[in-house]
Amino acid sequence: MTIRVLLADDQTLLRATFRILIDSADDMEVVGEAADGARAVEAARAHRPDVVLMDIRMPGTDGLAATAAICADPELAGVRVLILTTFEIDEYVAKAIRAGASGFLGKDVSAEKLLEGIRTIAAGEALLSPGATRTLITRFLASPEPASAPTAPTALAVLTAREREMMMLAAEGRSNDEIADDLVVSPLTVRTHIHRAMMKLGARDRAQLVVIAYQSGLVSRRDK
Repeated sequence: MTIRVLLADDQTLLRATFRILIDSADDMEVVGEAADGARAVEAARAHRPDVVLMDIRMPGTDGLAATAAICADPELAGVRVLILTTFEIDEYVAKAIRAGASGFLGKDVSAEKLLEGIRTIAAGEALLSPGATRTLITRFLASPEPASAPTAPTALAVLTAREREMMMLAAEGRSNDEIADDLVVSPLTVRTHIHRAMMKLGARDRAQLVVIAYQSGLVSRRDK
């Protein structure tokens, strides 16, 4: 299956570079471009890409607002956003995740890592660069912004004990392989439980599942 990618960046040269790189991959193609956040939202609705490669700082509507608009649109439920920016700081990472982004990479990432990142996001996994550490997730998502509504702990009642356990470990920053090692199960078993938890809680991807884990109190800073 070909991964359809939308490029959203105000720098024409960067968009052209990303297009050449992405189109050179056998399993992906660029289906559209946008120079600002408002156009990115319009293009997402027009092209329905699998992944939007989104810059943060753009004129007018920025990438964070555009990400929030895309992720809040029920008709774009299958569209995932990968933030790619030179401003890889804690505040932006936290806001991007709260807005619904599935991943976050700095623009100094290698071509190989960028393509791997797009594949990871398209597969429904979360992606955080080395700069977006477990400490950052704990610090910001455990203290949601006033405007963000917390998830009631009772919402987790639909999960099995195993699903809750794996959700908690995922929220602590562990990969599927690490969880599998901890629980002595296969990575496929972990992936299955994580995806079941996502479906039951209406989480669009692993990153949103992490947010729900913190907002519901399943994981908090006291656990660290």
